[in-house]
Amino acid sequence: MAERRAESGFVIEPVYRTEPEGLAERLGEPGEFPFTRGVYSTMYRTKPWTMRQYAGFGTAAESNARYHQLLAAGTTGLSVAFDLPTQMGYDSDAPLAHGEVGKVGVAIDSLEDMRVLLAGIPLDKVSTSMTINAPAAVLLLLYQLVAEEQGVPGTALSGTIQNDILKEYIARGTYIFPPKPSLRLVADTFAYCRAEIPRWNTISISGYHMAEAGATPAQEIAFTLANGLAYVRAAMDAGLAIDDFAPRLSFFFVARTTILEEVAKFRAARRIWARLMREQGARDPRSMMLRFHTQTAGVQLTAQQPEVNLVRVTAQAIAAVLGGTQSLHTNSYDEAIALPTEKAARLALRTQQVLAYETDLTSTVDPFAGSYAVEAMTDEVEAAAVALMEKVASYGGAVEAIEAGFQKREIEASAFRIAQQIDTGERVVVGVNRFTLDEEEPYEPLRVDPAIEAEQAQRLARLRATRDNAAVTAALNDLRTAAQGSTNVLYPMREALRAYATVGEVCDTLREVWGVFRPSDRL
Repeated sequence: MAERRAESGFVIEPVYRTEPEGLAERLGEPGEFPFTRGVYSTMYRTKPWTMRQYAGFGTAAESNARYHQLLAAGTTGLSVAFDLPTQMGYDSDAPLAHGEVGKVGVAIDSLEDMRVLLAGIPLDKVSTSMTINAPAAVLLLLYQLVAEEQGVPGTALSGTIQNDILKEYIARGTYIFPPKPSLRLVADTFAYCRAEIPRWNTISISGYHMAEAGATPAQEIAFTLANGLAYVRAAMDAGLAIDDFAPRLSFFFVARTTILEEVAKFRAARRIWARLMREQGARDPRSMMLRFHTQTAGVQLTAQQPEVNLVRVTAQAIAAVLGGTQSLHTNSYDEAIALPTEKAARLALRTQQVLAYETDLTSTVDPFAGSYAVEAMTDEVEAAAVALMEKVASYGGAVEAIEAGFQKREIEASAFRIAQQIDTGERVVVGVNRFTLDEEEPYEPLRVDPAIEAEQAQRLARLRATRDNAAVTAALNDLRTAAQGSTNVLYPMREALRAYATVGEVCDTLREVWGVFRPSDRL
């Protein structure tokens, strides 16, 4: 029988006949250290995972309409996608924004736009995740300001900002500032939220984008947890006590179609993080819990025979649920072609609802516990991830390894290997290199109106003409002074945004002080 290897490189045995040695100690009980079996004792028996749908496109008004549709369809949490100019801290009328406004997410330039985006959404009842990194603090403050206008205090808000800048240097590229001031901004956000928005998850440390770039499951969790450790140490160096901020850390992983290895990956990640946090001095059990959001694997979606993606997404969602995710986004079957249509987004949500309410996946906690195969694979993924984390540590930590290009090289090598396997047919992709059709059925994707860019520019022009520009200048000067010093930048940033400073103006002020990151040849 031919040898089969997992994505992480270890051999998958044709038959697992014995329980791994010392399993009981590594397992523990659900909701207890080392959390292999899940972070909560009852998991989905009392309440399903949070069902999010990642959405945002065009104008704030268009995205708001989609959010209302998703909430009416049964979504229990929103997940906001921002366009590239917003992610990079540019206003929609900036030269660098040309051609990208509203394309891969919603364009948000100011408090005005955020007000429209969230109109009619009860922010004290809906948990919101925002996929934003370098300007994460800016968008969070806009969200808080709109909530205040609704009469909702910061203490009632719940949600997550991605805010994970280190993975941007490794795999995604939407960074603005160099690593050190970026980590300072993350630490300032931790401290601000502890005081002002205590229920908010201040960072979603992401392996998803590394996985989409080609990382193996072991690389995904190794580099993500190493980045997490860097954030923890940066916050502690800034004077924060670990148990004051660590309970609000969260993670973001992918779910692939390789169900057994994915379940093993999630279980191994919880175990490693619990141990790491205890070693860093955490005493609160909540500090040791690896709570995570999962998104099904966009990179595994195909433009060929797109309906087959419904099957892929279902398999990936099953892996996430069996692995113990806290929230889940299921990709729409048409996302390899364009932004999802309303029908496709609804089908993606219905996939989760069928799993939650029509199957028995929620009947028992950690169904694979004790499985010879999954327990052995959990140990294998853990060992591979720990070995990679030790290599990161040998550079001096995640930041130093990033500067040396280590993680990027490792991921690129993995991506090249996958591409080779697909080209040779060793890795089967249904509808692409096997089981193909001579002629594909026509499909009409959702398109974003290019006139949105001009509309956003007009909105910005009106805003700058009607606001108190002297107040804006004064507020931005206060932000500049804070950035030059060591005080928390989020407080003057909030007042600048309240005065209708734009996202681009706030980020430009920080660019003046902190500079921008320029990758070296190694990156």
